[in-house]
Amino acid sequence: MAEDKTNVMRLLDQKKVPYTPRQYDVSDGTLDAVTAAVRLGVEPESCYKTLVTVGASKRNYVFVVPSTGELDLKAAAKAAGEKFIEMIPQAQLLPLTGYIHGGCSPVGMKKRLPTFIDASAQGLDEMTVSAGKVGRQVTLKPQDLCDFVGAKFAGIAKA
Repeated sequence: MAEDKTNVMRLLDQKKVPYTPRQYDVSDGTLDAVTAAVRLGVEPESCYKTLVTVGASKRNYVFVVPSTGELDLKAAAKAAGEKFIEMIPQAQLLPLTGYIHGGCSPVGMKKRLPTFIDASAQGLDEMTVSAGKVGRQVTLKPQDLCDFVGAKFAGIAKA
């Protein structure tokens, strides 16, 4: 497979954020983050998925949670200071973020949205997130990702 740089990689390069590019086969259409981790040969607990939500205020938020867990909507709402949080309809993902389902990255969205990374990432040396295209990932230090996207760490995932 060709190792062309994604926009996420170019943005990280511009700011000299170290990362490891990764690529895996998605020809069977399987897009879940656990499968991505297995195909990449990384621990599923270190591979994170990017979820986009809307709060009671109609403001959008990004939550980055482990592939092995799911977003705790109550904890997410509390972290964001919202009454409630819900997932955005899939049809809104591309217009809002510039990314499609299975290729959504916390890096390089059309508009910078308030972003929260699950606190579990703080205990990792490295985490893997989407590189902005289906089948493409980047592995980097959790604090580097947090600093780059202006995120906050919060307990937002449940097993």
